[in-house]
Amino acid sequence: MWTETDHALCRSFQFADFQTAWAFLTEVAAEAERLDHHPWLSNEYGRVEFRLRTHDRGNTVTKRDHRLAAAIDTVATRFGV
Repeated sequence: MWTETDHALCRSFQFADFQTAWAFLTEVAAEAERLDHHPWLSNEYGRVEFRLRTHDRGNTVTKRDHRLAAAIDTVATRFGV
């Protein structure tokens, strides 16, 4: 689940391999573009980590971050995580 750490919503996802993780990130990128809100992310093999916060609101967590988190969760559900 998402946790708030250092003024950001954070969550990690684990996938079986790099290709699946990358496919997940591709779908998340489309959602981020649709919402015009782009996350910090990290990908190492099958692990993907996100940190969401709104830079133009003083690096705080806002409704935009929660909307993107929900969209990421929806994508993750399609990937079985």
